[in-house]
Amino acid sequence: MTPAVLELQRRLGAVEPAARAALVDTFLARREVPVVEGRHVTFLWRGEADDVALVHWIYGLEQSRPFRRLPDTDLWFHALDLPEHARMEYKIAVTRSGRTDWQHDAFNPRLARDPFGANSVVHGPAYREPAWARPDADARRGQLRTIELQSTAFGDVRRVDLYLPARYRRTRRHPLLIVHDGPDYVRYAALTTILDNLIERGELPPLVVALTASPDRLVEYAADPRHAGFLCDDLLPALHRQLSLVDSPSARGLLGASFGAVAALSTAWRRPGVFGHLILQSGSFAFTDIGRHERGPIWDPVVDFVNAFRRAPGRIAEQVFVTCGTFESLVYYNRSLIPLLQTAADEVRYEEAQDGHNWENWRDRLRTALSWTFPGPLWFVYE
Repeated sequence: MTPAVLELQRRLGAVEPAARAALVDTFLARREVPVVEGRHVTFLWRGEADDVALVHWIYGLEQSRPFRRLPDTDLWFHALDLPEHARMEYKIAVTRSGRTDWQHDAFNPRLARDPFGANSVVHGPAYREPAWARPDADARRGQLRTIELQSTAFGDVRRVDLYLPARYRRTRRHPLLIVHDGPDYVRYAALTTILDNLIERGELPPLVVALTASPDRLVEYAADPRHAGFLCDDLLPALHRQLSLVDSPSARGLLGASFGAVAALSTAWRRPGVFGHLILQSGSFAFTDIGRHERGPIWDPVVDFVNAFRRAPGRIAEQVFVTCGTFESLVYYNRSLIPLLQTAADEVRYEEAQDGHNWENWRDRLRTALSWTFPGPLWFVYE
């Protein structure tokens, strides 16, 4: 428990029960909640309930951690140690009359959004939201446009959004990045804002970005060979027909998170020599050394692919940048693949963060990942 909440507990014990509600009111009015003091974080919830619990996604801790109620008040608390650079998403589970509802923290306005809704956010005192992920009035904005193409690989029509940098010119050749779950990267990880800012500052070259999405990502991104065909035989030729791109693997990259990282790695493995750069974020790289995995049937093709890749990695790319959160169950798999990736690429870089499997973790790693794989003129001048 933080010193501030310990002091509140002490003061509550020294006043009459009738005065405790006013004391709690004053305490809450004067502090941000959760209360963070160094590594100590105290979560608070106020109201009548049978049980209250903290629900989080830090692998290795019990997912549901019970609150305790301060005597003779309607204030509940849960204390947790959180590393100074950490960032954590959570909800509060409130049980009344046998029914449990997961809620945002009513005292905390900070929310992180994802395709499933939103979570409350708390972070240690040393964490900072990156300024380069926020809109900059001085950065020229790229344009978004949409194309549709007939996919031979999937036998249907696919829609792909394109980011064209503000300095895009038909008379120049531009490098290309293909992003899995691209619209989600834009919505939840500020991708277009980051591209605008980093290109404006010279940390990236004027980069064309294809923002792909799948109608059935848990199948198509699970190392489905049709997906490699779609990217290499359908999408890439269409982009070269319509845009002014550098025609070289050294100027092409793939980016993906979670199952999207599996899709990127499996494509590079199946089609070596097409993409020179991979950015793999929190890859769902489950594998087995003996026996079966325990992650469910949708993971079967992923495990089969990663096991095959571990047996025969080949050469997949010039550069591979891997990121993962230390709070993820997948961190073991990502760490384990690094030595193997070092045999399969010219350069490999690995970065961990005290965060979980979420979009803002992936957002926070994009500056380093993008500028390392596609360095702009700033890096050539100063490094």
